[in-house]
Amino acid sequence: MPEETLAYYDAHCHLQDERLGRWWTGNQGQLQSLGIRNAVVNGTRPEDWDDVLRMADQNAFIIPSIGLHPWYVDGDWERSQSMFLNALDRVRCMVGEVGLDRWIDGYDIDTQIAAFRWQFGVAKERALPVSIHCLKAWGLLRDILEDEGRYEPGFLLHSYGGPLELVETFADLGARFSFSGYFAQESRSKKRAVFESVPLDRLLIETDAPDMLGPESLVDDCLEDETGKPINSPANIVRIYEYAANMRGMELSSFVATIESNFKSLFGKWDS
Repeated sequence: MPEETLAYYDAHCHLQDERLGRWWTGNQGQLQSLGIRNAVVNGTRPEDWDDVLRMADQNAFIIPSIGLHPWYVDGDWERSQSMFLNALDRVRCMVGEVGLDRWIDGYDIDTQIAAFRWQFGVAKERALPVSIHCLKAWGLLRDILEDEGRYEPGFLLHSYGGPLELVETFADLGARFSFSGYFAQESRSKKRAVFESVPLDRLLIETDAPDMLGPESLVDDCLEDETGKPINSPANIVRIYEYAANMRGMELSSFVATIESNFKSLFGKWDS
């Protein structure tokens, strides 16, 4: 397969993030010229949901997803429920980024659980794929998902950082696992080892742009935020594919075709 015909899919990113604002204005066409067929753009709180939906309305390659990220869950999170339901009623959309996080300071795990269970329940009622964030709560997430039972629409454990011994359990429950360039960092060898064992038919690729920046060898597009801090560009997806294909010992063309099939198995009703 000639390189120019390869089709790339970003399973998780945040193109609506204000840190990408100037880049997006001048470079949005670059993504499709690189062969990026679809990008799942994830909202994280009510303040950015409309931005995600507007971008998807204006760009056919964007698959919109909205959710209340655990970083933004607080004691008054239920006030956003009606906005969430109204958005799902208006727009063909999936659910995420949602999840659990014990890494952040001052977390309230009980409130996070309530918000996650409610959003997952809405997704289940509507048979929507779910994009899940998890940090330092993998056993708890497993317990919740086992309570829910196998989820046929499927869910993405984005930038999966959990242990190898939970991969089979999550896969049996409907999980896909996305690899980001950040795991190519020299210090992340244990995380890479997990992805070497993820079932090939459950593997996806993501940038998580503007976050999860990979090492310099995986950075084609060097960006900085307003403070001068390096951030991840959605255009770096091609290098991440190349790295992951090599990691799995596959020719790039075969690997790309496999990821395309995996992406469509989860997001097929939403791709362009």
